Amino acid sequence: MKNLLLVLVLFLAVSKLAIAQTADNTPVGTWTNEDKEARFEIYKCGSKLCGKIVWLKEPLRDGKPKLDRSNPDKNLQNRPILGLIFMQNFESDSDNKWDNGTIYDPKSGKTYSCYMKVLSKDQMEVKGYIGISLIGRTQNWVRVK
Repeated sequence: MKNLLLVLVLFLAVSKLAIAQTADNTPVGTWTNEDKEARFEIYKCGSKLCGKIVWLKEPLRDGKPKLDRSNPDKNLQNRPILGLIFMQNFESDSDNKWDNGTIYDPKSGKTYSCYMKVLSKDQMEVKGYIGISLIGRTQNWVRVK
């Protein structure tokens, strides 16, 4: 009976640790980039993850909200940057990596393939690239509390 109780306690402890690790490895939440010029909310959109811009250090240009002026689609150039959904379609690739998504850069108006890799509870690597992920730009984002 003691052995059964010990096995049950160990099982519960390992299960609780596994659940805690899974929760720590999710990118869902609010993040800031290396320059701390913006904050992004990563959230579930269906079975995938998406991201939107929720805060800008400088949200105004000439006293008006910044607009997506660099967008190659003229119909989208009047949409505000604040609130813009700029990350889409991320699928879980492993316990701490979400891949097959895209990231839009409102500064350049370009969209890149992208992956997110959670390094720790409060740090995440975000890489945008064209073609293969070996070549591209990586940023380390920090979770905002």
